[in-house]
Amino acid sequence: MSKILKVHNVNDYARYIGAPVLHQLVSVIHYDELEHCRHSLNNYDVYGLFIADEMLENLTYGLTQYDLHRHALMCVSPGQIGGKADVGEEIQTKGWALLFDPVLINGTDLEKRMHAYSFFSYNTNEALLMDEGQRQIIVTLLEALREELSGSGDDHQQHIIVSYIELVLAHVARFYAKQLSLQTAKTNDLLTRFENLLNRYYADGIYRTHGLPTVKYCAQELFLSPNYFGDLIHQMTDDTASNAIRRFVMQRAQKLLISGTSITQTAEMLGFDYPQHFTRMFKKFYGVTPKAYLKQMSR
Repeated sequence: MSKILKVHNVNDYARYIGAPVLHQLVSVIHYDELEHCRHSLNNYDVYGLFIADEMLENLTYGLTQYDLHRHALMCVSPGQIGGKADVGEEIQTKGWALLFDPVLINGTDLEKRMHAYSFFSYNTNEALLMDEGQRQIIVTLLEALREELSGSGDDHQQHIIVSYIELVLAHVARFYAKQLSLQTAKTNDLLTRFENLLNRYYADGIYRTHGLPTVKYCAQELFLSPNYFGDLIHQMTDDTASNAIRRFVMQRAQKLLISGTSITQTAEMLGFDYPQHFTRMFKKFYGVTPKAYLKQMSR
């Protein structure tokens, strides 16, 4: 098993590859400038964004192998593992990296918004594929951030640093939105495959062992990460994937009840653990309990 570099803080990684240490909580790395950069398989306790300015092959992300294409941007968050298993091998590579410690954004508006940046949990095959113009915008911000980190600190520095990181993330979100928009045009059958998957979920009796269908299950079956799948569905429907699943389940419940299936049996046939859970969801969706709904239908 390959040795894993534990990146407790941003400078664990910077020192390992011979990059300058600029700040306790932030690291901006330009790989082109490094004389003795080395491969490493990293377990991150920090956030990281990595830009490849050349094709990188046989990298590791979790338990999978992948290639990173030129001008691709990959993001990692605390708890993730990524890098290359040939630990210690010296390399010459091109690109940029931004790493920042969660401590840096504690109590800031950015900390409150981090959950919205779902790209930190995308799979490697969902990396941001930037064009030259998009890459230059990100690199320009990284260069400015590095210049700020190289200067003497003052009372304004932390706010400025966080502002630069916010700008980087905002642009990454914008570029991803464009990529998602283009991809939905190419994968306009995703909604059909999603609906077929849910139909098979019940036709094949998967609900008996797995209960209600989940976003995670559907994403895995469609070979997407849950966040990327959710963002694609939102791009296409302006609604969440979880709401789409809930709507499918409730429409199925409606058909079962109308056909004469009892409330308890309907709950079981949909994968609910308890009839009460089904009743709560049904009332939230339709505004009435299943019992009241059946009374309305019998009038």
